[in-house]
Amino acid sequence: MTPIHLILLVALGGALGSVARYLAAIVLNPKTNLLSWPWSTFSVNLIGCLLIGLLGGFWTKNPASHEWRLLLVTGFLGGFTTFSSFALESLTLFQTKPLLMLSYVAASTIFGISLTALGFWITSR
Repeated sequence: MTPIHLILLVALGGALGSVARYLAAIVLNPKTNLLSWPWSTFSVNLIGCLLIGLLGGFWTKNPASHEWRLLLVTGFLGGFTTFSSFALESLTLFQTKPLLMLSYVAASTIFGISLTALGFWITSR
């Protein structure tokens, strides 16, 4: 594939991931309040961690082409997960509720890494 085709794969995956992220936000947290637990961002980041673990584990036994990795990981999961939103929400919480911020960051990190490992374990067995 040419470089432009690879860019288009990333763009397609990113567009689909961004739309999926938006829909998840509507379903999981219709009334955004930066001073409450950010359920949609938390959930999307954890789902993204599980999905990247599932793909990574699956691809250890069934190697994927570079194109599939660009479409699904760089594109879709890059558009779907929201780490920049996570950082802003964490900072906002820190400014007013530092203990809630610490629990949010700890839970996101612990569960995110755990779900990535679970996904990898499930598909690489």
